[in-house]
Amino acid sequence: MFQISLIWFGAAVSLAEILTGALLSSLGLWKGLSVIVLGHLIGGVLLFLAGYIGVKSKKGSMSSVAFSFGRYGSIFFSIMNIVQLVGWQGIMIFDAGVSAEGIFSIGYKWWCLIVGILTVVWIVLGKFRNKLNIIVMSLLIILTVVLTFVILTGRTGGLVSAQGGGAEKISFGQGLELSIAMPVSWIPMIADYTHKANKPGKTAFVAVAVYSIASAWMYSIGLLAAIFTNETRVDQIMLKAGLGAAGLFIIVFSCITTNFIDAFSCNQSAFALLPEKKEENREKRSKLRQNIRKNIPGIVDTIIGTVGAVIFQMDKMSGFLYFIGSIFAPMISVQIADFFILRRNKEKSEDEKIDIIAIISWLAGFITYRILMRKDYLLGNTIPAMIITIVITTALRTVVMLVNNKKRSAVAV
Repeated sequence: MFQISLIWFGAAVSLAEILTGALLSSLGLWKGLSVIVLGHLIGGVLLFLAGYIGVKSKKGSMSSVAFSFGRYGSIFFSIMNIVQLVGWQGIMIFDAGVSAEGIFSIGYKWWCLIVGILTVVWIVLGKFRNKLNIIVMSLLIILTVVLTFVILTGRTGGLVSAQGGGAEKISFGQGLELSIAMPVSWIPMIADYTHKANKPGKTAFVAVAVYSIASAWMYSIGLLAAIFTNETRVDQIMLKAGLGAAGLFIIVFSCITTNFIDAFSCNQSAFALLPEKKEENREKRSKLRQNIRKNIPGIVDTIIGTVGAVIFQMDKMSGFLYFIGSIFAPMISVQIADFFILRRNKEKSEDEKIDIIAIISWLAGFITYRILMRKDYLLGNTIPAMIITIVITTALRTVVMLVNNKKRSAVAV
């Protein structure tokens, strides 16, 4: 449970979270903070439910999706998860490269390559990584506390504006959506870490609690920095806070620890598509070779993300977050309806190749989400789309169950 806590704290301490928090600065201090807290409460609940489903099914995230969508239906979401993971790797590495370049100039593309290489090294470290992770996380916690203190005490230049001048103006609903979207982006990964734990239920709760609190903290740092310093660039925030080398450490290693989780989840999604074959004489291989072989999908994911970061300008996150929300919010909605409301028979549902009702319900939720994006709503897009998806799933399955029961009664008569 302690290792899981460190892993999910590392997931939250990321440039993406700080930058997204800075986007909320046009809401002002108190509205911005309320959006962050409310969004992470909602997103945290959804994240826990996803983890709990994995715990009860004793399967990883994408494998447990088969419970609702069937074996072939889960393939689609495995592919979508791999797509979002490649995208996240690219965005994170690009942001780290640009931010590191702002502190120590060698060319941001070189920094992207350095971060990508270090991420691959981190992936293949194996059990040694757990011990090193304790040191890295301890330093990140200390430095993040220092960064927060410096910003709050005004040592970066004092309060500039109650609204923050560096971000595009957004509404309360749009801000809420951005706060919900980050926890939702981890839904396809949470069960990969919790379903094999000795105390899976408690582990899932602790993982979500640690992530949600730390993520809200990172959002708040971005929000406060944008309002207090009128600055939304992470590297400039670090420099103004007097964290030169320490800021560089935060930028590089927060990216590496977050990208490791993405790489691990990529392994799980890839194995859900093409299950890992059990090979003989595995004990004869070195531990390094074993780690490389079982992490090939994650390594490839990191390499592709690194190449993308070097070639493309990956500095626009809001559209990507909305894309993730439109895919995975309806997915978890169908799972919530099946698992918590309808309590479907797990063994029977897993034998199905594809569940048409689940696909129809998800598609309705996806379309609803994209339509809702065209207008501004106080509750954002996720909550209304999820409610509609849950209602449709429950209604369709209930109708089908009644029809089937009627047919059985007729046959019995």
